[in-house]
Amino acid sequence: MTEELTPIDRAKYASAHCAADFVQDGMRVGLGTGSTAAWLVRRLGARVRQEGLRILAVPTSTRTAQLAREVGINVVSLDEARWLDLTIDGADEFDAELTLIKGGGGALLQEKIVATASDQMIVITDAAKEVKTLGAFPLPVEVIPFGWQATQALVEEVLSSLDVMGRQSSLRMNGAQPFMTDEGNHILDLALGRIGNPRQLSLVLNQIPGVVENGLFIDIADQVVIGHADGTCELRDLTSGTPETSQRRVDLGEASNIFSDI
Repeated sequence: MTEELTPIDRAKYASAHCAADFVQDGMRVGLGTGSTAAWLVRRLGARVRQEGLRILAVPTSTRTAQLAREVGINVVSLDEARWLDLTIDGADEFDAELTLIKGGGGALLQEKIVATASDQMIVITDAAKEVKTLGAFPLPVEVIPFGWQATQALVEEVLSSLDVMGRQSSLRMNGAQPFMTDEGNHILDLALGRIGNPRQLSLVLNQIPGVVENGLFIDIADQVVIGHADGTCELRDLTSGTPETSQRRVDLGEASNIFSDI
């Protein structure tokens, strides 16, 4: 199986495998959405089957919930869990301060709610997602369907006064139809190029009528696990105020086993 994995898949697996070790028996865990998060869910499913790991998991999307159930993880709602020990999720971009752009998978609203209802958030990613300045990845903004074009016009108008390079936005599509989030909303993808002041941008966007939430995650993530194609993963911890870095290596051959019992 590992021979079939691309270098980026090996990096994602390494990151997810390392992060899965932070999950302890009895925890209430938020499970992210996206390709890297899917590796995490499969790895945790393997631990449930092989080690008897007992956790309550709150997924951030219907597709994550489906996968979690398929691999034997006990899925509950956030209302049932009330509060979480840990959320592990991916990112589309992250910088040195662990400010994130998320929402490429269309689940940014649930992802942000779950992450902020947790004692800790760990980001799992590959090295290509690290940037000096956020903005190369389009910033997702979730908007309600009613009057979305008016909302889009307001968004583009306020961008002219903010520290960004680009000001164009587009409605995310799913084939010939607008993409719909789990909450029945649309997503505008903002092609900003560079975000000079993420905090200001986030505050301004969320004041626009029709905007539900944006994909900037600020002061939410505590640690990042960066996976590499050779099976090494780099752990950066910002909880102490000063970044602390450590490394470990995982056996990529184990990736062939996480599907065997599904």
